[in-house]
Amino acid sequence: MDLFSKLKDKKILLVDDDEWIRDSLTVYFGTEGCHILAVGTAEEGLELLKQQDYDIILLDYKLPGIDGLTFSKKIQEIRPDAIKILITAYKSKEVVSEARNAGIQDLIDKPFTIKTIEDSMSRLIQRNEKEMKLPAVSGRGIQKP
Repeated sequence: MDLFSKLKDKKILLVDDDEWIRDSLTVYFGTEGCHILAVGTAEEGLELLKQQDYDIILLDYKLPGIDGLTFSKKIQEIRPDAIKILITAYKSKEVVSEARNAGIQDLIDKPFTIKTIEDSMSRLIQRNEKEMKLPAVSGRGIQKP
């Protein structure tokens, strides 16, 4: 099954202050039949997340107001099971570490290609599907002697 078949029942939220990125990704994914909504600030994104569930959230690292990592932490509180992909031109070991701690599952460097976004989404959707198929672990866990 291809990516767009899997995305048909998913809602995508894009949060980036770059209008060109918002317009380009919205047109591309919208043309493919995906439900995508794009906004320019984390504050707008939070309002949308309170109103509706989104399955995939693409967010920029540097945003006006609330930054991408703080936004990701807030997403974790509202929608912890959502796929979160951080788009950044400021990738460093610190940013990667902070992003992982904030619940980000993938980082994409700017500039990026549509294929990079598609590959990331595909990989993370596949990973989530596999995790959902894993049997629940029962038992008492580790016990002290």
